[in-house]
Amino acid sequence: MSSTHETAPAVEVAGLTKAYGPTVANSDVSFSVAAGTVHALLGENGAGKSTTMKLLSGLVRPDSGTIHIRGREVRPKNARDAHASGVQTAFQELTLVPDLTVLDNMLLPRAPLTPLATLNRRKVHREVSALFASLDLAVDPGTLAADLNLATRQKIEIARALYRRPTILLLDEPTSALSGSDVDWLGRIIADAKRRGITVIFISHRLPEVRSFCDTMTILRNGKSVRSARVDELSDDEVVEMIIGRSIENAFPPRRPVRARTGETPVLATRGMAAGAKLRGMDLALHKGEILGIAGLQGMGQEALFPALFGEEPVTAGHMELDGAPLHLRSAADALDPSVAIGLVPEDRKTEGLFLKLVGRQNATLPVLGRFHRGPLLNGAAESRAAAGAFDAVEVDARAHYLPAGAFSGGNQQKIVIAKWLVAQSRILLLFDPTRGIDVGTKQQLYALFRAYADAGGAILFHSTEIPELVHLCDRVGVLYEGRLSRWLEGDKLTENAIMQETLGGTDPLARGNTAEVSR
Repeated sequence: MSSTHETAPAVEVAGLTKAYGPTVANSDVSFSVAAGTVHALLGENGAGKSTTMKLLSGLVRPDSGTIHIRGREVRPKNARDAHASGVQTAFQELTLVPDLTVLDNMLLPRAPLTPLATLNRRKVHREVSALFASLDLAVDPGTLAADLNLATRQKIEIARALYRRPTILLLDEPTSALSGSDVDWLGRIIADAKRRGITVIFISHRLPEVRSFCDTMTILRNGKSVRSARVDELSDDEVVEMIIGRSIENAFPPRRPVRARTGETPVLATRGMAAGAKLRGMDLALHKGEILGIAGLQGMGQEALFPALFGEEPVTAGHMELDGAPLHLRSAADALDPSVAIGLVPEDRKTEGLFLKLVGRQNATLPVLGRFHRGPLLNGAAESRAAAGAFDAVEVDARAHYLPAGAFSGGNQQKIVIAKWLVAQSRILLLFDPTRGIDVGTKQQLYALFRAYADAGGAILFHSTEIPELVHLCDRVGVLYEGRLSRWLEGDKLTENAIMQETLGGTDPLARGNTAEVSR
């Protein structure tokens, strides 16, 4: 006969409650996860998902409620206690130390020591290399973490959790930094972990991933658990309605009719531009009032395109034009000049878009702080008024006026990044995957904001790893393939299937000679 511990759920939480002062992050959260299954936690940013993960990880302690691991109540006071219970976590907030090698990061926070309290680095190097090989992760352990791209850093976070041989693996929005083949990679890792009896709890905002990877789900809203169910018991519409507490009939604003722009001078254009290791021969024309999409698998050149248009990446060939005149950006300061007024929402908002320890108001006004000075003194009232107007436009939490940006959910952080460029009165917005890691309700708000910005005469260059966003938000979409724009799609030709085909190479797209379409 099986013992109680053998038949008990791998994880069972009951009545978990956690408050930070007047802010209640979790309120009576309860769910259970069967051993050897994959369980999704779903909810809007700020719904309590990450707090639940931190409670399970021992990083914070609940005010009330219980946690049971395989039938035994545990009260982890810190991460070490959670590790002793078999719990390992890969967080969305990347924790790698940039100036350490991958190997050294893999050994944090505690390296496996010999009985003599020494570290056998040669042995550990072999173990880590073998793990990477088993995970199909082509990374030299001697590489500095700072030299890795965002997706690879996220993979290392996951590998580090697996290196500790967990029985319970917590994945906090791992795919927010992954796309395409990297998501498929994660699916294989999760499936292999499940085969080995590891229980996985997985946070994601992408329902296709939940349906592909997970067996069961729990939906959180406003810090409370709304419902737990098998993944196949609920439709997408039912899940979304429970997440946001309302119907979501029209996720995207209505499509705009195709507009002929022949003879119009683009507000921003590139002519034969090259930048970075791959981007070359770049010809594009972004017009006033337009949302111009850029599609492409990871590493096709978009990582250089957006920084180059913001003055952060040197242009090695060709040139840019602003309102038909040559534009030379020596740095981001040139892009911020009122006569240029370009704003960039970068790929990683936490490290590139925000100072997390500064309050939201300071983040929003920092690029144009000089506008609020009277001589050596800061006009705090004027600064606050400017931030308040931008915060109202993006519907950010009002506490952004006085709380550090790092205290907010991912969705509110992204709103602060966007508010920054509204304060700067940017007339061109470069949006690099702006809804990455953001819940469905906040995405709706951002879609409406982007369309309103364009309708008011702003111009947006928009890259997304989610193809439906490109189809439903953009007036035209250019597909990057091997560093070149292979084709432009618009009107009836702008479909998910067409974008996917072109991103995978199509039928020799670079031989079609159709890039001249861009200068209409």
